[in-house]
Amino acid sequence: MRLIHTADWHLGRIFHGVHLTEDQGWVLDQLVKLVGESKVDAVLVAGDVYDRAVPPPEAVGLLDDVLSRLVLDCKVPVVVIAGNHDSPERLGFGSRLMAGEGLHVVGSLTADPAEIVLQDEHGPVHIYALPYAEPALVRERFGREDVRDHQAAVQAMVDAVSAKRPSGARSILMGHAFVVGGEASESERPLSVGGAGTVEAAVLTGFNYAALGHLHCPQSVAEKEDIQYSGSLLKYSFSEADHAKSVTLVDIDAEGGCKIERTALTPRRNVRAVEGLLDDVLKGPQNGESPDDYLLVTLLDRQPILDAIGKLRAVYPNVLQIERPQFAAVGEPRAAAEDYRRMGDAELFEAFFKEVTGEPIDDPQREAYVAIVEELHRQQREVAG
Repeated sequence: MRLIHTADWHLGRIFHGVHLTEDQGWVLDQLVKLVGESKVDAVLVAGDVYDRAVPPPEAVGLLDDVLSRLVLDCKVPVVVIAGNHDSPERLGFGSRLMAGEGLHVVGSLTADPAEIVLQDEHGPVHIYALPYAEPALVRERFGREDVRDHQAAVQAMVDAVSAKRPSGARSILMGHAFVVGGEASESERPLSVGGAGTVEAAVLTGFNYAALGHLHCPQSVAEKEDIQYSGSLLKYSFSEADHAKSVTLVDIDAEGGCKIERTALTPRRNVRAVEGLLDDVLKGPQNGESPDDYLLVTLLDRQPILDAIGKLRAVYPNVLQIERPQFAAVGEPRAAAEDYRRMGDAELFEAFFKEVTGEPIDDPQREAYVAIVEELHRQQREVAG
């Protein structure tokens, strides 16, 4: 059986003020073409289909178009799970009706994990689709009072799958989690504000393949080739400039052995980081690079520059960010300047608290902040009701 594993489309994403819907449509066209040419048996989308719980209309339209072409035109089943950016109820609307056409959308968590069975010439392949769910929800749905963190939550869901999985059957696990040992990037929203949001790879063993979403760099984790992140559809931060975005082709043989192959996606515009003196940067792109790429430009000039962004955009129209490290903190070494863009939510709040009160935050105050923010995230993802 041949599968395509993809994840983290983040439809509706805005990158430094630029709406990326057209860029996303560009690479999704390549995905549809690849599905048609590669004779795949199913497409697995491992969460974060949308970038936010209430996606913009153009993102909804793009998803409708892509899924219709895959399921109706290519006649290929598609399995989709909700990620931490998705609204489970919105993503899963009409899922029972769509399943009859081959579109299996698992938005909300249930006590009976979703199982999709596909057939090839060697027999069945069981796909267990586990949507992202916070520990509190897993504790409620499974009646497991011991679930207090993401490790225990995923373990409880996997335990429920193991209880129903036929002995010796070929099986695939779909999930959305941060597995220990995975390489993170700046564009991923933390799964936990104040606690442990990671999961040990050992929880996911025992399946022929684990198709994961959440981390944006394509990778295997813990030296286990059968546990894979396909990575995001596009580069969603400048920290991903050196990533090679792709989808993962998975061939499963009669015994359940997997052959993994990454197939590159070519973006409409690349995301790159350029560093140098202004005069050198203004000479234009080198080595066949496009002037239309989305750029972070780090200028090393020591003197002030009048209208640097205007000068740069005359050559590179999509310069999105300029950094001047020499002026980041007057009188301090470059390394001493704190970059708040690279800080997490909790770190930012603690820095803000200290700036306003003049004192560091204490444990009760930190716990109160975490409780409030996690409740807001829960309401946004609509998992509480």
